[in-house]
Amino acid sequence: MIANVERSMTKAMTTHLLALDWGTSSLRAFLMHDGKVIDTRQSGHGIQHLPVAGETGFEKAFAAIAGDWVGQQPDIAVVASGMVGSAQGWREAPYVACPADIEMLAQNQVSVASGLGPDIVIAPGVVLDQTGHLPDVMRGEEIQIAGALSANPQWATGSCIVLPGTHSKWVVVEHGKIRRFSTYMTGELFAVLCHHSILGRLMPDSVLGQGEPDWAAFEMGLSEARRSRAGDLTHQLFATRTLGLTGRLPHGSLADYLSGLLIGSELVSGLAYAQNTLGVPLVMIGESTLCLRYARALGFLEQPAATLLGNTAALGLWKYATAVGMIERSSEMRMPT
Repeated sequence: MIANVERSMTKAMTTHLLALDWGTSSLRAFLMHDGKVIDTRQSGHGIQHLPVAGETGFEKAFAAIAGDWVGQQPDIAVVASGMVGSAQGWREAPYVACPADIEMLAQNQVSVASGLGPDIVIAPGVVLDQTGHLPDVMRGEEIQIAGALSANPQWATGSCIVLPGTHSKWVVVEHGKIRRFSTYMTGELFAVLCHHSILGRLMPDSVLGQGEPDWAAFEMGLSEARRSRAGDLTHQLFATRTLGLTGRLPHGSLADYLSGLLIGSELVSGLAYAQNTLGVPLVMIGESTLCLRYARALGFLEQPAATLLGNTAALGLWKYATAVGMIERSSEMRMPT
């Protein structure tokens, strides 16, 4: 009888997963069974917005978003990725060096007591630190990439994966490994310039991120980025103000010009960075509205993306838990819904 109970518990632990995508500003939780998301929740308790400071804050945030799930399945496996594993997170998971794959990430996991029973296994990030080049890091994107490759194994042979966002990533994948990558502070720079510089003085608050973009202004920014020379960017940035002062662009279109200029600058550099991989699929992962803006920009530059995917973190976390040994490798994996 006891043996039967133990076998039943083991089976439950190997087919259910509580997966956490825990970033700087938000926390997403996925309840999964046999590789499929059966419930999803989101909160604003990113690592910089915890209910209270310190370890207690992490425990409270976890309990708030998933306490009842754990109560129903006390032995459920729990994994997490993102900034929760940074030096400012719950428990630091040191970076794994490129070239890196899901097996290397699994070998370098750390764990922390959740305060509710099960430990939380935290995935490490990835570092690129090569002599003669500026170093680069990622946390969380490596799990999204693992999810994309799990659902689309043909991309593992060779692909260029772009993840637009606050800190956009351009990632070269070869033979199933993250070979190299480059980060662009495009989203953060846009926010800083709009809200904390003179460029934003002429931009109406009501149009920032609202309504249909002025695509003509956006493409004006793209054109400036495409024809720019070394050192031109700061002059082109100031034109965000002068285009408004001279009436060449309405004030409501200035943010779209700035967006086009910054995204265009990123794409010109990113396409050059990935120039040896342009014969392989160009895949985009991220929030749909932003990805569509990037896709339009890539089309304008005559380098269209092959595929646009939503957030693949849940499937990547399932793949990671499988590599760690928390999930049966025979369990079926599906794209999260």
